[in-house]
Amino acid sequence: MIVTVTPNTGIDLTLLVPEFVLNKTIRASQSALGMGGKATDVSWILGRMGVPNLAIGFAAGNTGKQMIKMLEERGSLTDFVRVNGETRRNTIIISQDGSGQSTFTVSTLEVSPRHLRKFFKVFQDTLNQVTCLVLGGSLPKGVPTSFFKSLIEMAHEQSIPVLFDATGPGLLSGLKARPDLIKPNRVELEEITGSTIQSNAAAYRAARQIQQEYGANVIATMGRQGAFAVLPERGYWIPGLKLEVVSSAGAGDGVLAGLAVAYSQKKPVEEGLRLGFALANAVLLTLPTADFNLKDLGRLYPLIELKPYPG
Repeated sequence: MIVTVTPNTGIDLTLLVPEFVLNKTIRASQSALGMGGKATDVSWILGRMGVPNLAIGFAAGNTGKQMIKMLEERGSLTDFVRVNGETRRNTIIISQDGSGQSTFTVSTLEVSPRHLRKFFKVFQDTLNQVTCLVLGGSLPKGVPTSFFKSLIEMAHEQSIPVLFDATGPGLLSGLKARPDLIKPNRVELEEITGSTIQSNAAAYRAARQIQQEYGANVIATMGRQGAFAVLPERGYWIPGLKLEVVSSAGAGDGVLAGLAVAYSQKKPVEEGLRLGFALANAVLLTLPTADFNLKDLGRLYPLIELKPYPG
């Protein structure tokens, strides 16, 4: 079973607005609720596909209860440790004119040493049923920087593949445990390598540097342009599709979901890339974070190209 771990859970409220101006009442033309944490997004997507999965991590307050209910109604199993504070409720503002979107978020979870001990017990108990582990997101108050590193090491002791997509201090710490795959964006590539990336060629070099240093497959996402897949003995450029994007929130988690299916079923990475980027593009067409239409997935899957890079 695919297991996802989200330390800093959340729900996204997305608002489509004609404009965003300070000191003015803004009336949204549409709104939608979706998931709000990287790894729970993966469970949310897998649930839509009917793929068995278990979502664990930390949750709190009424928002946490709502998040768990949403996941379970979608078909995911859950076993979150209840902590203090409140699961985040993020707000995404999208401009109707297509000029862009912004996310407002604040970390409101509070995790104690007792909560951490309980979580590691839950995690240890799941390892005998895990076929692929997905770790992602930021770390809330009380969770040490070494959190992801510890989980990766425990999974690797059981030969479980780990897909990793974190932000902040937990990213560099987790990399030291050598996950099987990471999915950084341009900013995270710069954070890991310490170099400024101003071109696709520079992004590829940075991704190759990370792959060689840490041994992980690297899927470097470059926004609407596309992405690089940097594997030990080969590389691919996956061009972005020309779509009328509604919201980009959660699209990258579609990539992780597709790859998790491939790793779980011991299929080639290329199959995971095709499914993952078809999911990512399907997510772009919906307002709620990490949501998609199965018909869009079927329509877009044949359009995904893996072009050998360098050509």
